[in-house]
Amino acid sequence: MLATSIHLPDSAPSIGSMLAWNPQPFPVLPVLAVAAAVLYLAGLLRLRRLRRPWPWWRTACFLGGCLLLAGTTGLGIEGYGYQLFSVWMFQHLTLSMTIPPLLVWGCPGLMLLRATPHHGFGRAVLIMALSGLRSRTARVLLHPGFTIPLFLFSYYGIYLTPVFDTVGSTVAGHQMFELFFLLSGLLFVVPILSIGPLPLRQTNLGRFFDLFVEMPLHVFFGVILMMGTTPIVELFADPPTNWGIDAMRDQYLAGALAWSYGEPVALVVVIVFAIRWRRDEMRENAVADHRADIAGDAELDAYNAFLETLHPAPADTRACHSIPVGSTAQRTTE
Repeated sequence: MLATSIHLPDSAPSIGSMLAWNPQPFPVLPVLAVAAAVLYLAGLLRLRRLRRPWPWWRTACFLGGCLLLAGTTGLGIEGYGYQLFSVWMFQHLTLSMTIPPLLVWGCPGLMLLRATPHHGFGRAVLIMALSGLRSRTARVLLHPGFTIPLFLFSYYGIYLTPVFDTVGSTVAGHQMFELFFLLSGLLFVVPILSIGPLPLRQTNLGRFFDLFVEMPLHVFFGVILMMGTTPIVELFADPPTNWGIDAMRDQYLAGALAWSYGEPVALVVVIVFAIRWRRDEMRENAVADHRADIAGDAELDAYNAFLETLHPAPADTRACHSIPVGSTAQRTTE
């Protein structure tokens, strides 16, 4: 039933066949990627007309994320993902770990605020966007108490239970999972990497803790797949015979991808986060120094006074300090 609803490739999987043009009947995510890229470029053109600067690397990151989203879900790889666990795991990891940071580094929220007119229809769009951002729902969705369990569920709750076999057996369910992985990745990475307005802002230490918790999740899941002796997901237990793929070897490859794919991506995210953390500290220290130069540093003065109470001056030194300078000069003259 599933095979008749999609365009399954005829040949065995290869790099060329996965990158070949083979769109599915309902390319939801590729259309979404093209629409997002067009809107972003429209905002960029408006900023250029208004002579407002916009870093080129932000544009490159966002368009790169859109291109990767369209290719991952719109080329021949999408057809193989319906039948091969390894291909599907590659799509899962790309949608949840690689594309979200690229989109967030593109700063689409700031683009919306700077490029949208503050009158007419644009004003209504901004009011809706800010209202949604400041809502209680946004606070819940972006809270680590929600994003971390959601990210955990996207691996263990979906594949180690009958959820994927039940929902993913249809084309609509397959695409729903793709959209779910993309959104869960965005919800996790936005509070960590976004520099735009957010309903709640964690400390840098809190963000680092979230990254530290997330990093081993897919690693342990990959080990579970590689150690499995039977197919974990029934949908991938019987790939087409003309592809010449062994289901257990394919599951092992899926586990190897889950174990290794996310590490380079996570390393890049951690490096970028560490650079921003360092910049934040330098900025805060500069502000504190400037404030101390103007109004003084009460904490430093109190600390110095406390140190003086711990190490009082010797008695002879106090006596010398109590003798006027003029009396010393008088004794010398005599």
